[in-house]
Amino acid sequence: MKILVLGIGNTLLSDEGVGIHVLHALAGVFPPEAEVDLLDGGTLSFTLAGPIEDAEALVVVDAAELRSAPGEVRVFEGEAMDAFLAGNRKSSVHEVGLIDLMVIARLAGHWPERRVLVAIQPEKLDWGETPTEKVAAAVPLACEHIKNLIGSWRDESR
Repeated sequence: MKILVLGIGNTLLSDEGVGIHVLHALAGVFPPEAEVDLLDGGTLSFTLAGPIEDAEALVVVDAAELRSAPGEVRVFEGEAMDAFLAGNRKSSVHEVGLIDLMVIARLAGHWPERRVLVAIQPEKLDWGETPTEKVAAAVPLACEHIKNLIGSWRDESR
């Protein structure tokens, strides 16, 4: 099963770049035979439609407005991910782009059935190359969620 882990964010804007920081923390975790691609999606573009369409499973990691304490991690799986993106149009700096990519993939018939959004509540969205302490502390938890999800997807597909 080909799995795409897509980290989203701008690493020049402190907590906004948490998706990329999670991606860096996952580097080297999955062996090549696991077929897990880690992709820095930056601040999104339509060029990501191709990799999403090629994936059998999708994990998106991004900072999102969860109306919770800084550093809180929430996981939205399957239709819950779609509903979060569609129902919270101002929940992330990138949700319009994610919604657009979702629509493109659906129209092409390639929106992965197995999909999840790992969302992390930012504290600060201002100039800075590192996340705040609370958001940095959430990175290992986000990684654990991702590793567990990928493990369960692999178990289900056997």
